Amino acid sequence: MSALHPIISITGSSGAGTTSVKNTFVQIFRREKIEAAYIEGDAFHRYDRAQMKAAIAKATAEGNNHLSHFGPDANLLEELETLFRDYGKSGGGRTRHYVHDEREAQQYNSPPGTFTDWEPLPANTDLLFYEGLHGAVKHDPVDIAKHADLKIGVVPTINLEWIQKLHRDRSQRGYSTEAIMDTMLRRMPDYVHYICPQFTQTDINFQRVPTVDTSNPFIARWIPTPDESMVVIRFRDPHGIDFPYLLSMIPNSFMSRANSIVIPGGKQDLAMQLILTPMILRLVQTRRRML
Repeated sequence: MSALHPIISITGSSGAGTTSVKNTFVQIFRREKIEAAYIEGDAFHRYDRAQMKAAIAKATAEGNNHLSHFGPDANLLEELETLFRDYGKSGGGRTRHYVHDEREAQQYNSPPGTFTDWEPLPANTDLLFYEGLHGAVKHDPVDIAKHADLKIGVVPTINLEWIQKLHRDRSQRGYSTEAIMDTMLRRMPDYVHYICPQFTQTDINFQRVPTVDTSNPFIARWIPTPDESMVVIRFRDPHGIDFPYLLSMIPNSFMSRANSIVIPGGKQDLAMQLILTPMILRLVQTRRRML
């Protein structure tokens, strides 16, 4: 952790909705004139798309049916920790971009499923912002969680997470339902061992819970809307959180435990603005005073 070069990490599984949460942070950064260096977790995958396909085939032939992007074997976790450590010390580091689709291929001049070249982070940023699968992972000898000053978990109920992944991967990436289901099954051990434990390390978790039937996610025709959901917001340390203020500002919200508030799904962006803006400003103001 670093007062001079703070780090914020957003952690969530594939299909959890971390991109939507990132957009809220981008709004806050823009409004408060905060310069952020953005890091995508996909940039620290070990293999590009073709290499990963080959690695999975090789692992399967050797009797390992569970090689996945959720686990350490398919990621550069030590390099990611090095980036967090370097940024905390000097405000520097290096990253790259994983090209997901044709739109990004045109933007980065690299084919889909490949990486761009490594390049240094922009200079003189106020903070580092990470969004991906491993922003709070602890796996010997790697401890990424200890380097982040504010850790946010995005954790919808698992059936909702699967529905969101199914719809995204079918519509945006052209995958079949069967292929997506195979990926889910392959990832499950790593999900249990490396994704779930992170949410005990995060400072705040946002968990969206649908209020409609999602009992069979594989036949769901649409994603439950925010108005068809509630969001449970859990604080690891509720000390200093003004719950009466939040309850007064967010209609129909209530506390379910001493460290948790439940809000209507359509109010998640408002809740994030109310909760996260002062936390971000404290990090940035501390940095600017030190400068």
